[in-house]
Amino acid sequence: MSLLFINPNRDNEIWKEILLEKDPDLDIEIWPRVKDKDAVTFAVCWNHPKHVLGNYPNLQAVSSLGAGVNHLLNDESLPAHIPISRIITPSLQNEIAEYTLNAVLNYRNHIPRYVDQKREAHWSKHNPVSKKNSVIGIMGLGEMGKAAAKLLLLNGYKVVGWSASKKDIDGVTCYDASEKDTFLSQTNILVCLLPLTEQTHGILDLEVFKKLKKPAYLINIGRGEHLVEEDLVYGLDTQQLVGACLDVFVEEPLPQNHLFWNRPKIMITPHIAAVTDPEEGATVLLENYKRALSGMKMINEVDRNSGY
Repeated sequence: MSLLFINPNRDNEIWKEILLEKDPDLDIEIWPRVKDKDAVTFAVCWNHPKHVLGNYPNLQAVSSLGAGVNHLLNDESLPAHIPISRIITPSLQNEIAEYTLNAVLNYRNHIPRYVDQKREAHWSKHNPVSKKNSVIGIMGLGEMGKAAAKLLLLNGYKVVGWSASKKDIDGVTCYDASEKDTFLSQTNILVCLLPLTEQTHGILDLEVFKKLKKPAYLINIGRGEHLVEEDLVYGLDTQQLVGACLDVFVEEPLPQNHLFWNRPKIMITPHIAAVTDPEEGATVLLENYKRALSGMKMINEVDRNSGY
């Protein structure tokens, strides 16, 4: 029985080292050098090649290397009966919350504009966007969304939240799927932390931007596929939005000829809002590996019907 890492362009050796410290009896393989495909019972994946999971006939469970799982749910080579788990750790939650707060502060204090001004040796002051008039609306109130909401509340922001089913979070006015328009009408800083599902694909579109309270700003930390890219550009050109901060994209790395690069109102970061800490993540992986071999339900096991 072996545990296989399939994570191209990642340092899988550090994960192997930490896991072996926790359990020296583990048999760990790193794709593409797999000694015995029949021995693989558990796979850990991030941006894995399409259809590669179909090569392991005795696979019993699969884990994402992070909180997102759409790369696994969309893999047609992964049999439907094989359970999927994801990694959610305190450090991931903290990083997402801190990234969100930082993006809000950068917007309110015009930091991207000042960076451009420095490059041009141009001295000009801009009034900060009012904090008391800034209502932050979070789409997606799972573990990441809750963490972001709580940190924003601690920093004195008014926060509203929207999710498929209504949540109960102290200090946050929460809305369910049927109340999206009410949620949007109160929001002028929109944060997307939704899982990617059939229902949320393309949810950040022009119709949503039009319903936001003005001036409106977008922060997308969910998935690139949540955003209709052409609608963002049109929304900026027609002043439905005054700017956006994007950490995720349909194609990553973002191509050099992509139109977003030349848009000064779009802040771009290369999918770094939160990165799984190997020490924390290895603890979850090891527990889920043991649970999967014993036929037990895994930590953060994914409901394939809901997509998260």
